[in-house]
Amino acid sequence: MKNKVFLFVACLVLLLVFQAKVVVPFAYDIAASDIFLEDSGDEASRISTNNNMTNEAFEQCNNHIANEILADDYTLIFAKTPANAFSLGSYRYVINADIEIQPTDGASFRRLYVCRIKYSMTDDSDPSIADNWSVEGLSGLNDV
Repeated sequence: MKNKVFLFVACLVLLLVFQAKVVVPFAYDIAASDIFLEDSGDEASRISTNNNMTNEAFEQCNNHIANEILADDYTLIFAKTPANAFSLGSYRYVINADIEIQPTDGASFRRLYVCRIKYSMTDDSDPSIADNWSVEGLSGLNDV
């Protein structure tokens, strides 16, 4: 009976040593490698940028608001440029801009909205095509 307990403890110790010396370092090496890195070619930026893709993201957010959110009940006047436009990397953008909203039966008012939008890379690499964009989130227009 003592031999079986000793054999069990010895196997348990060997298993723990194998895990600590082989399995865990191997897992750390894989996690630190570039195997999980998604290199889309679009870099994230912590400062507001103005380039072709952020301008097109701004236009697509405005089109989404005009056609899907505030379609028929309001007259909308969008800003010419966004207040802020950030690239999150992997063709995801956050757009912050003003919009003037004129209800059909009331006084106009301004709102600041934030739009999170993604450009889905397809064979057609033209960013002006609306089907290549999807709005992932929109805030600031909830109480309109």
